[in-house]
Amino acid sequence: MKFEHSDVLKQLPEQFFASLVKKVNEKIAAGHDVINLGQGNPDQPTPEHIVDTMAQAVRNPENHRYSSFRGSRSLKEAAAAFYQREYGVELDPEREVAVLFGGKAGLVELPQCLLNPGDTVLVPDPGYPDYWSGVELARANMETMPLTADNQFLPDYSRIPKEVKEKAKLMYLNYPNNPTGAQATSAFFEETVRFAKSNGICVVHDFAYGAIGYDGKRPVSFLETAGAKDAGIEIYTLSKTYNMAGWRVGFAVGNASVIEALNLYQDHMYVSLFKAVQDAAAAALLSDQACVQEQNERYEKRRNAWIRAVRDIGWHADAPQGSFFAWMPVPDGYTSEAFSDLLLEKANVVTAPGIGFGKHGEGYVRVGLLTSEERLREAASRIAELNIFKKTGHSH
Repeated sequence: MKFEHSDVLKQLPEQFFASLVKKVNEKIAAGHDVINLGQGNPDQPTPEHIVDTMAQAVRNPENHRYSSFRGSRSLKEAAAAFYQREYGVELDPEREVAVLFGGKAGLVELPQCLLNPGDTVLVPDPGYPDYWSGVELARANMETMPLTADNQFLPDYSRIPKEVKEKAKLMYLNYPNNPTGAQATSAFFEETVRFAKSNGICVVHDFAYGAIGYDGKRPVSFLETAGAKDAGIEIYTLSKTYNMAGWRVGFAVGNASVIEALNLYQDHMYVSLFKAVQDAAAAALLSDQACVQEQNERYEKRRNAWIRAVRDIGWHADAPQGSFFAWMPVPDGYTSEAFSDLLLEKANVVTAPGIGFGKHGEGYVRVGLLTSEERLREAASRIAELNIFKKTGHSH
């Protein structure tokens, strides 16, 4: 017998990048040397001291039982201490911190925690596609906020129609931004708090790339803004900061009523995260942060190598201000998908077509700086050989 999927599952957005992965794997299987700049998976190992903490914690039989519902007190206290140290934000570990199975879990669960079918959510376009999944699972209605170069890839609240503002209950934001690499300013977050409060909207700030900022500009936490805790929450993941993508651990901080909703939802879905992972996460947050600094410098060097190399071949893009992505304009005459296909086909270089991040992603490809400077330069020189761009032969 074959059992039919539920309507909810049938309505989920198609995983756009699944087809890209398939094309890439076919290329690799055929023996090609593929440079994969299409994904967002950190390429460095988790720092040694975090792995050591995990190894010890795994051997502790206490950790083999069900861990306490709603996460360990020690991890929540570590998250609060981390926010106090890094951002000067005070948090109550019990009421204002929720432990998550990775940032993605919290982002996808939230609409189900706060919305009813038909409620409206504001989503950045381009943006992380899993926001759409959360909206769809809650049977909510999505309204997009265009992110464009002329507004520094920040949403323009004044352009949101009045009836949409009035209906909206939830809004996703994400800075440093995936896919554009833009950073938010304190002034923008102040405006966000005003906008959210005057329209009764809960802000969900996805701070996945919070540790990665360039040119001495440290990414701003939404919670540093006066009144932010009243207006919403921030989701922090250890995936990018500490190269713990496979460990699936993150946390949400901020508005107590939203944290309670997340905890309540998770009470029904899970018991809690394996305690050894929580112990390792607490160690990551509390220990010396030199590894984070080193990693930021590594990404900045890669960014500089990439931007210089592509400018030399005549492909001009603004250098990202944060995240480990570069948002590259597609040359005239190509769609983002056609250009991405061409680079894969003819240069064995993988990029993510902008259209996969939403309608306003058209006209760009996303490049992940998740390989060595040497491989990034190699990718640029392979692209140069396609003679699509006018070479300038020097950096400016």
